[in-house]
Amino acid sequence: MNDTFMKTKPVFPLLVSMALPNVISMLVNSLYNIVDSLFVAQINEQAMTALSLVFPIQNFVNAVAIGFGVGINALVALYRGAGDHDRADAAATHGMALSVLHGILCTLTATAIMPGFLARFTADGTIVSMGVTYSTIVFLFATVNMASLAFEKLFQAVGRMKLTMIALISGCVCNILLDPVLIFGLGPVPAMGIAGAALATGIGQAATLVIYLVVYSTTESPVHLRRKALRPDLSLEGRLYAIGVPAILNLALPSMLVTFLNGLLAAFSESYVVVLGIYYKLQTFLYLPASGIVQGMRPLVGYNYGAKEHARVAKLYQLTLGMSAVIMAAGTVICMAASAPLIGLFSSNPETIAIGQTALRIICLGFVVSAVSTTSSGALEGLGKGAASLVISLCRYVIFIMPLAWLLCRQLGPTGVWHAFWVTEVLSAVIAFAVYRKSVTRN
Repeated sequence: MNDTFMKTKPVFPLLVSMALPNVISMLVNSLYNIVDSLFVAQINEQAMTALSLVFPIQNFVNAVAIGFGVGINALVALYRGAGDHDRADAAATHGMALSVLHGILCTLTATAIMPGFLARFTADGTIVSMGVTYSTIVFLFATVNMASLAFEKLFQAVGRMKLTMIALISGCVCNILLDPVLIFGLGPVPAMGIAGAALATGIGQAATLVIYLVVYSTTESPVHLRRKALRPDLSLEGRLYAIGVPAILNLALPSMLVTFLNGLLAAFSESYVVVLGIYYKLQTFLYLPASGIVQGMRPLVGYNYGAKEHARVAKLYQLTLGMSAVIMAAGTVICMAASAPLIGLFSSNPETIAIGQTALRIICLGFVVSAVSTTSSGALEGLGKGAASLVISLCRYVIFIMPLAWLLCRQLGPTGVWHAFWVTEVLSAVIAFAVYRKSVTRN
């Protein structure tokens, strides 16, 4: 497959053509996440609380899948940009094999720790039971999810964004259609409650993987998974992990943050924990379109960096930053104007809605400036500079926000936690821009 268009096509239409399918994919995926939560919320608020408490571990498992996929994506794009297709195939093969291994390990580990993890945050036995039921089923599909996302990053690395869009949308539609059937029952299908929501998620992931397998098996493959390439290659595996581990941590850090914030907020009221979970569901809808643009940029900067087209790398960064900022500005307006209705989608509890309204209006103050951090981090991952990207994420999810949330919580009560979000984004943007400039200038 000829992918030289990545360094010859004008930058703006190139970025749009690569980003638009990702933006659509991310919007559909975020819509699916919201719809999934809406169905769970119809069971009862205990089910929604269980989902909120499971979220950090579920997010970590997804982070392993996506983050390591970023490593695969970056190396395949870099090698193909440099014209080394054999090395690109080897990166793809090792990446897929290691992804499957990661899935098995995640299933075993996550399933084992969940009962104790949930019990740390609630004494409600029903919530713990619901959380264990949901997580056990979801994590059984971890290997399927890992393989699916590895294929996604492989195809994205060579510009086949429409394929990944179709596959993701198909999986989401499958999940959405199955949710009401499996949760509430239909005809011979019994009502399974929260277990049905988990099963629908797993089947949706399996549907996506099936599409990738069929396409890979029946069409010209952009990269090749070769059995002979599986021989030990510590240098290649080291590079995969050198990019993938920081990317995993980038994505996993929010899980650690949510766990930390749940601990702070639970001391005031369980409603605050619910609101935080709702916010992260809404956040996916607001942030994922911008993430879609970053995903479109990532293989482009990798390919052009490998081809030594440094001026195009700079243009891609600037365009992505501007487009992301526009999207986040729209998100700010929406949260300011419709905070109560948005929270009301997930809860009818007046206390929860009031808390959520305040939270959204405060947190969204940092949306626009967060574009600097997300764009810089994504660009650095595409350039294979995982450690530099990790520095930015550590600032956003640990170094700044955790101490700020703890301190402001003691000064302002639970509202202080919401203020910690926007203050952190401002401080992190300064660090992100400096880290990106230093990393690019150095090379």
